Amino acid sequence: MDRLTFRVRPGLVTGFLGPNGAGKSTTLRMILGLERPTAGEALIDGVPYRELDQPLRRVGALLSAGDVHRGRRAVDHLRWLARAGGIPEARVARVLELTGLSSVARRRAGGFSLGMGQRLGIAAALLGDPGVLVLDEPVNGLDPEGVVWLRTLLRDLAAEGRTVLLASHLMSEVALTAERLLVIGRGRLLADASVKEFVAANGGSRVAVRTPDPEPLRRAVVREGARVEGPDETGALLVSGMPAARVGELAAAGGVTVHAIGERTASLEEAYFRLTAQADAVAHRGGA
Repeated sequence: MDRLTFRVRPGLVTGFLGPNGAGKSTTLRMILGLERPTAGEALIDGVPYRELDQPLRRVGALLSAGDVHRGRRAVDHLRWLARAGGIPEARVARVLELTGLSSVARRRAGGFSLGMGQRLGIAAALLGDPGVLVLDEPVNGLDPEGVVWLRTLLRDLAAEGRTVLLASHLMSEVALTAERLLVIGRGRLLADASVKEFVAANGGSRVAVRTPDPEPLRRAVVREGARVEGPDETGALLVSGMPAARVGELAAAGGVTVHAIGERTASLEEAYFRLTAQADAVAHRGGA
């Protein structure tokens, strides 16, 4: 992996994206001092994690919710972490309530569903009331209600001025939760931008046109140098490189009936795949 230079800003949820094997989990482990970089350094508030005073109060982390003794009760797991981190035991009841686990606090972790185990991992990350949160795939196993709960929680924590770094492969959830993105691929930092800036730079917009007679309009648009895809799953032609007004003029001039026409902005997923495909193409050309 090349040297990655980025800064995660406080007061925002930052999404951390990249293909499988790009190095997301390795990067998080280096931030948390679990792996040493071959060059450079990972700092939290200006110092390496290993040098932090009372690290559980400074940084909350969720890398794998399964790292819990299966025979230990949820409340005892959190009490053990609190004692080890010098955290008041009253905080245990608070995070159990916050994560919706108060009613099952005395159940053993081995009997938890995947979603309940994930909530316990989130409770552990929040135990020290940290200013920094580092979370790897935190919605894994959560039901739809739990996903909405976590989304709201993370945005609220960021609004309090905390730093939240969220690694995920679920583009739709990142789009709804994160305000800023870091994207890595092939060992390089591909993007460091707000979600809005990222989509605008890599996704673009297209004109969606629904018509019962698409072929004459397709030919007219292509003659003027625009690109046409589709029809898509909604039955719309997707026109790139031409404003909606001009598409409408061409349809009218050709006597083409139009049922609907409008701008369609690319999704985060579309923008992400376009960027990573371009990065792959550049890498293949460089290696040829």
